[in-house]
Amino acid sequence: MSGNEVTKDEIFGVVRGHILEILTKLAPADVRSDVSMKTLGANSIDRVEVIVKSMADLALKIPLMEFSNVSNIGELVDVFYEKMQVK
Repeated sequence: MSGNEVTKDEIFGVVRGHILEILTKLAPADVRSDVSMKTLGANSIDRVEVIVKSMADLALKIPLMEFSNVSNIGELVDVFYEKMQVK
C-alpha cells in the first residue's frame, strides 16, 4: 500500500482484521473506531501485536512509544494515516 492512496477506511480494515485475528471471540461489529482494544479484551501483548502486524501490512515503521497516547481504534488509525501521508 502506498501512502497517498490509502484511506482511513482501508487502514481501519487492516487494523480490524488483525484485531479479529488475535481476539477470535469478537464479532466484526464489535470492532468500532470509538472503542479501545483494551475494552475489547486485548492485553498489552495483543495490542502490540495488532500494531506491529498493521505496520507491516501498511509498510510503516513507527516507534511504539508514539502509540502511548492512543485511546481508541480510531486514534490508532489516525496515527497510521498521518504517518502514511509523510512517507
